[in-house]
This record gives sequence, C-alpha cells and structure tokens, in this order.
Amino acid sequence: MGGGGRRAPREEAIRTVNRRRFAFCGAELAAVYVVADQARELHLAELTGNRDVLYGLPAILAVASHSPAANAFRDGRPLWLTPKELATFVEDDPHHFPTRIREGDPDSPARISLGALPLGHGDQERGCLIVAGEVGDGFSADDRSLLELYADQVAAGLESVAARFAGRKSPQAHLSQSLVPHQGGAFILELSTGRMEAHAHVLELLGLPPEQFDGQVETLLACAVPDDMPALMAVVEPDRLAAVGQQLAFRIRRPNGELRWLGLRCRVEVDSDGTPQRVLGVVADATYLRPSADEVSLVQRLSATLAGAATIREVSRLAVAALREPLGASRVAIGELEPERLIVTALDPPEPDAWPEVWRSEWRSEWPDVSLSELPTLQSALRGGHLSLWPPGAVLEPGLLGVGPGGLAVVPLPAEGRIVGVCLVGWDGEHRFGPEERSLLTATAGLVGQALVRAHALDAGHELATMLQRSLLPRKLPELPGGVAVARYLPATAGLEVGGDWYDVIPLGDGHLAFVIGDVQGHSAGAATIMGQMRTAVRAYAVEGHPPDVVVARANRLLVGMETDLFATCTYVDLDMEEGIARVVRAGHLPPILRHPDGVTEELAVEGGPPLGVLADADFPITEAGLLPGTVLVLLTDGLVESSRLPLEEGMRRVRDVLAAADPVDPGGVADELVFGVGRRDDDVALLLLRYDGTQGRPMRSHWTVWRLPDAVLHARRFTARTLRSWGVVEELDAALLVVSELVTNAIAHTQGEVGMDLTLSADRLRIAVNDASPRSPVKPAWVSWESTGGRGLLIVDATTMAWGSVPLSGGKQVWAEIPWHRASA
Repeated sequence: MGGGGRRAPREEAIRTVNRRRFAFCGAELAAVYVVADQARELHLAELTGNRDVLYGLPAILAVASHSPAANAFRDGRPLWLTPKELATFVEDDPHHFPTRIREGDPDSPARISLGALPLGHGDQERGCLIVAGEVGDGFSADDRSLLELYADQVAAGLESVAARFAGRKSPQAHLSQSLVPHQGGAFILELSTGRMEAHAHVLELLGLPPEQFDGQVETLLACAVPDDMPALMAVVEPDRLAAVGQQLAFRIRRPNGELRWLGLRCRVEVDSDGTPQRVLGVVADATYLRPSADEVSLVQRLSATLAGAATIREVSRLAVAALREPLGASRVAIGELEPERLIVTALDPPEPDAWPEVWRSEWRSEWPDVSLSELPTLQSALRGGHLSLWPPGAVLEPGLLGVGPGGLAVVPLPAEGRIVGVCLVGWDGEHRFGPEERSLLTATAGLVGQALVRAHALDAGHELATMLQRSLLPRKLPELPGGVAVARYLPATAGLEVGGDWYDVIPLGDGHLAFVIGDVQGHSAGAATIMGQMRTAVRAYAVEGHPPDVVVARANRLLVGMETDLFATCTYVDLDMEEGIARVVRAGHLPPILRHPDGVTEELAVEGGPPLGVLADADFPITEAGLLPGTVLVLLTDGLVESSRLPLEEGMRRVRDVLAAADPVDPGGVADELVFGVGRRDDDVALLLLRYDGTQGRPMRSHWTVWRLPDAVLHARRFTARTLRSWGVVEELDAALLVVSELVTNAIAHTQGEVGMDLTLSADRLRIAVNDASPRSPVKPAWVSWESTGGRGLLIVDATTMAWGSVPLSGGKQVWAEIPWHRASA
C-alpha cells in the first residue's frame, strides 16, 4: 500500500510533466508517423505528450490498413473522430488501436477525441500526425482549423529532415531534432476590432509576460523586425487569401535583445462578400530556418551585387555564381516563366551535353526554351509555390531527373505576390539536404525573384528605347564604290531614356556620297523624334543636289521653324569617291578624325558653325580636304569621347591612339576596338567609319550646254559622238546616240530654261545625264498604241540601257541612263 501510495504521486508528476510538454487546442498527445518502405508502411517516428491518453500505439502501420492514420494518409484529408465515433472505430477493427482503448478504462472512449492529419500534400506526402485529448464533445471547429495548421508546421519540419529517413528501417532512431514543435501556440484575431486571443505559448515565444499583453494585435506586431512587417500585414490581402497553409517565416526581437525566427501559418475566414473577418494562426519556433554566419554573408553579398544588375541575364548569372560553388552543385539553371514555357536565362555548365535530352532538343539560340508540359513535376511545384527538395532515387520525369540524379532542388522565385521564375539546382553525386541549405535557397529565391522583376522592367525600357532608336537609324549601309563604311550605335546604360544620336550614308550620284552624323540635345522621346526629322530632312536636301553648306543651312532653318527648345549638332561630309575630295561642314559637332595611310592620325581642322536650331541665318562654311587611298575617316558623337569621368581632350586622344594602332584592313574590327573600351556609358554612342580605297581609275567627264535651237538634238549628238570617239568608245556609240536623242528631245520639248548634258565614262559603264529646270520626273508609259504620237522615248531608253532613272536637283531634276562598256583589247 505504502509503495503504491509513493508511486502514485510520482506517476502524477510524470503525467503533469508530459502534459506541460505538449498541450495544444485540446490535444494532450501528438504522434508522428512517417511514410516508409516505398510508401507501403507508416512508421512511428515520435510520440510526445500525455501518454495516458493513448498508450500502446503501433510502431508500424500498413498504409492499406483500417486505422485513423492510414485512412487519413490514403485520403489526403484530415479525419476527426468524436468519442462516440472513435468507439465505433474500435469495434470495427480492434487490432489497430491503442491498448488503453481496447483493454483499459471502459469509460475512456467516451472522453477521448482523436484527429488524424496527413502531413504534406500530393507528391509531397510525408506521413500522418495523430492528436488526441480528453475532449468529450470532440474538437471544436476553431481547434480543428488550428490543429490542421499545426500539422502543416510539423510537415515543414519533417520535410527539412526527410532525407535522413530514406532507406532506414527505424527513422525515429536517427532524428537529431524533434518533429513536433513543442514551443508553439495558436491565436485567433478578430479583424474588425483588432482583438486577439493568444495562447500562452505564443506570448512565451515573443518573451511577453501574460500580464503585459493587452489583447491587441499591435502589441504582438511591435515585436516583429520592421523589415518583415510588410509580409505579415500582407497576410489578409485579397491575393493572399488562397494561400492556406503556406508558411511565412519572420523574425522577432525579444525583450532581452535575442533575434528569433518564427514560422506562421494561418487561415483567413471571410464573410459572404469575401471580406476578411477572422485570422486563425499557429506560431512555432523556426530556428532551423536561421541562417549561419557564412550564409548571411553570402546572402548579403548577393543582395548587394543584384542591386546593380540591370539585365535579366546579369541577374541570372550572379545568382548562378552565388549558388553553384557554395552548394557544390553539378548544375544550376534559372529561367523566367511564361504560360507554357520556361525561358532559360542562365545555365551552368553552358554546354548542351551537360543537360538532359529534352533540354538539348529545345536549344533555340544561346539557351533552350523548355516546354512545361514536358516537365509536369516542375509545373506542379511552381503552381504550389513551395521549395521542393528531391532526394536521390526520386521518381521524376527524365527532363528533371537528368538535372539532379543525386538530388534536385526546385526553387520557385517569388516577387510581387506571384512566381516569376524558377531555379533548379542539381547534384550528380548523392546529396542529402540540410536545414541550412533550405534557408539559403529560400533567402536567395526572394532576392533573385525581386531582382528579375526589376531587371525585366529595365530590360523592357531599354528594349523600347533601343527599338525606337534603331527604327530611326539606317537598317544597313550601302555598298560603296571605292571604299567600305561601317557604323556602330550603342544606347546609354545609365538611364532608360532614348537618345538623339544619328548617322546616315547617302548616295548622291555621279560618284559622290554624303556621310552625316549628328546628336540632338537631351534623352527623351522628343529628342528621338527631332532626330528622325533631322535625318530625313538632311537626306532630302542632300538628294536634291544641294552643296553641303546649303544642306546644313536648310536643315538649320527647318529646326528653328519647329519652335522646339532642343538643338542639334551635325557634321556633314560630301565625298567624291573618284577624286578623293571631301567637303566638310560642321555645325557645333566634333570634327572628323583622319588616319592617313602611314598611320598618322589627326583631327581635321574644320571651320565650324553654331549648332542647328540656334540661329536662323547662321553661316556654315565648307572646308575641303583631300583623301589618299588607304585613309580612314571617322565621324563620332561625344558619348564615345566624353563623360563625367573622361574629359573631351583625353577621349579624343584615346580614339586617335586606338585608331593609329588599328589595322584598317578590317574596318569593322577597327570600329569595334574604338567602342569596346567605353564600358558603362552616360550617353549614347554613334560611330561612322569609312576606309577610303579610291577607284581603279579616274573617270572621264565632259559637259555640254544644250541651246534651244531647231537642231539642238543634232548638235548634242555631234558633241556626244566626238567625245566618245576620243575616249575610245566604239561599239556602244550607236546606243549612246539614241539615248542622247531621246533624253535631250524630252528636255527641250517638255521643260523651260537651261538644259545641260553630262557624259561620264568610268571603268565599266557610260553614264549620260540630262539636267533641266523642271522638277517633274518622267514617267514611263505602261502601254503605247500604234496611233500614239509620243511616249515611246522612255521605252526606247529602258530597252537600250542597263539602268536609268531620275533624281531631283536644286530647282529641277536630272534624268540619267547607264550603258555597260568594256575597253577594247589592243
């Protein structure tokens, strides 16, 4: 008797300790079963709490058995049993129930309620949580909701150590941490009043004495780290209401200064119109999420480097570099999500042979664009938005298994309430995931997701600006007789606004070309618009045949008349490709740079005028210079030679040094060398480069003024015949005389004023040009009847020559025709 009396207080003390060890929403006992033996069995991994409620729980349960744990695991949804329902369960299958219920106190079934809650969802089911307590009427609706959230907390902890269970017969013997978060509590928040009912464990986690808690939610929120407040407040936002059961990790500062990681899972109740009314939540210690000092340093470095990343590729490259080496991973891939595809933005290693066949078959350009329909596991993980860790031997489709046969992490990249991308980290050798890796991947995911969204906006702005800029620039440069021209344009990397730099190469006929470069003040859509208008105007005036000073002066008056606050600078070069004579006009712009055939460079001394758009009656003098074959002519904008860190004089000197050392055999390579060292640019850069080679021989030219006499055509034919014979043109003489007859006749008959004729004989063709004072271009008739008295002249010209056409000249036009010519052999 005495011994029994002494044992009773001791047993009561143990029972009290056990009750203190676990008590949550009416549950006094918790048991965790984990899936094992290829999902055929559930093994008891942990049992905690008041074991007097249920004792003798089976260590192993068959998944196919008829028991609360097995039924809940198979169905994938919670099973709640009141004492009466539990008693019926015992009668149906007494072999799978604890000894207490089957053989103990006959009154116990009438007092014990039980809940079986699956741990995990879908492909991530980890096991089942059993909770039981002496609740005569069964667990209330609020308690059930809170216990379901608590089960999600257990599942999160179980997932962090799930790799330790693989292939082990008794997983519970190998656990280094408890699966049941004992330091955790529940709360119920009334949103209309801000009143909160918080269990004692919640206050204990926050370090608040119960007597200091006034029941207001603001008192608890004051404990949170300010950086984590937005995430906590966003819980009740409309787009977050569907995220039931998702864990929010946040940090709190206890009164003693200790920083602690907590995990929050909550459920928001709404009324009939969708307005949030109450929040039911579970808070538990999440120390396993706390990063180590090395991880904190790595995340801080990544955050700092991502802050300066301006493109999606740069963000992706930095993220890959931050993860692959610290994790010892074999492969890392980062991609953006589109509705049906994963647009890969970084791969390491970059070789196609290092990736599965489905990736290689989709290799479009630099990286593949993988169809999500071929990666259903990835698609499912992204839909849930959870970090997924797949241990060695996991059953995955080949497209994912080949990424990480020894272990695979699927890391969704969240930003602005949605998943914007994904990071895949794979290992070839067997890899076991630890809690520290989970915290590192989670922290990195948030940083990279936000950086991707930011870079996407920057990329979109740059793409729009560049598209607008390039649409106003020449698509390609013409092939030149006696030279090679190349151009380079680079938009500014500092800022997103479109610039006003422009260039053009304009064929003028008769062996002349115009090389133009300019810069409109400012960086805006207005500057780009003015740039497009100025380029069009300069080209129109140049094609009309005006000399360089007149072209620039007319463009200046046009800009002044636009009544804009912007001005523009410009350098215009009219180059005779056959004679090598350049006539240069400069309007507030940088002078051309020449590289002579001997390698000596110089800034061409050009007398300049003011920028365009400043003075309506400004003068723009012409400077003439001769170019020898092998000379390189460079026109550039100030973005190449001047910045906040580079004085103009030093920039021009650098360009001359690079130009002097370059090999002009490759003009494109020279242009690349000139712009390669610019790096990050404060302004746009435009470069126009010409290597002047000269023609094989100088053409022979002659001019005749046609007098309006009755026999004007006869005199024109005699002049032509005499000139061509002196040049050695024999076989082509008859065709040339026929063309002269038709062109001169048309000019005399249909125009007024002076008529002139130019003959030009080059290496392979004879050019006949007739100038008149009428701006109307001749039109070849589509059809001429036998009764027509005219209209056959242009048909004859078209049939006799290899090409003909009309170009405007100042106050008139020029009609020209070309006849192929081959020098007779001696």
